Amino acid sequence: MRAPEEIILQPLVTEKTTGLMAENKYTFIVDRGANKIEIKNAIEKLFNVKVLKVNTLMDRGKMRRVGRYQGRQPDRKKAIVTLRPGDKIKVFEGLE
Repeated sequence: MRAPEEIILQPLVTEKTTGLMAENKYTFIVDRGANKIEIKNAIEKLFNVKVLKVNTLMDRGKMRRVGRYQGRQPDRKKAIVTLRPGDKIKVFEGLE
């Protein structure tokens, strides 16, 4: 069993994700090998909330270029977590 800190890497804060907070949905960048059950348990342990639903998606890294050199950004996995009505995550408090 992995520690919750190894599964949840960081919160993802963009215009779209701040709009989702009104629907009680929070977005995180998670470990690429984590499944929905591990993500749900990690969020519940870290933030002391009840998770109703977890949606995941893989983001492929974009191609980047500097002069004649070309490379890729790393792939990442995102998780959109729906919480029980009334629950909030403190990390996102000032963003709404």
